[in-house]
Amino acid sequence: MTEKEKMLKGLPYMAFEKELIKERQDAKVLVYEINQLHPLKLKERKVLFKRLFGNTTNRFFLEPPFHCDYGYNINIGDNFFANYHCVILDCAPVNIGDNVMFGPNVSIYTAGHPIHPEKRNEGWEYAYPVNIGNNVWVGGNTVINAGITIGDNVVIGSGSVVTKDMPANSVAVGNPCKVIRAITDEDKDYYYRKLRFDDVQ
Repeated sequence: MTEKEKMLKGLPYMAFEKELIKERQDAKVLVYEINQLHPLKLKERKVLFKRLFGNTTNRFFLEPPFHCDYGYNINIGDNFFANYHCVILDCAPVNIGDNVMFGPNVSIYTAGHPIHPEKRNEGWEYAYPVNIGNNVWVGGNTVINAGITIGDNVVIGSGSVVTKDMPANSVAVGNPCKVIRAITDEDKDYYYRKLRFDDVQ
């Protein structure tokens, strides 16, 4: 079994192996081109993202700069938006649903290392998928760790560190990130805290 096959199966693997190094370098070239493009070259940027990512639709927008490890493990649904400085370490698949929004500085880490220093210093890594459902808003400066699933309609508050799965239809925040309440139909009446849409002139 190759190191890439081990990586994709969630087994311990050595990341500094020729094939994986080459694939990361190939991704860095595309990422460099994306991040150096003139801001008005939106079509060209979208073409490069389509080459970089595993699966996309035609409706997505990522503000550069953006960074990732491989690119081909990133699958985004329809109408995806990521603000500045998004980082996705996609050693395992990252599956993002429809109508998902990321604030600035959102980071997804599928990769991890052993706790014991001897094994870590030998170069071992592991990677587990991250799955994000539909209609999710992830606030700025949030970190999503390996193996996490975020359900549909979830809002993650800014500055959160997500270390466990988040159930659908919930608001969650903190380090570690915890559910603070459910999302209900009453939330449709408000745009921010207790400010109502009906009060807007």
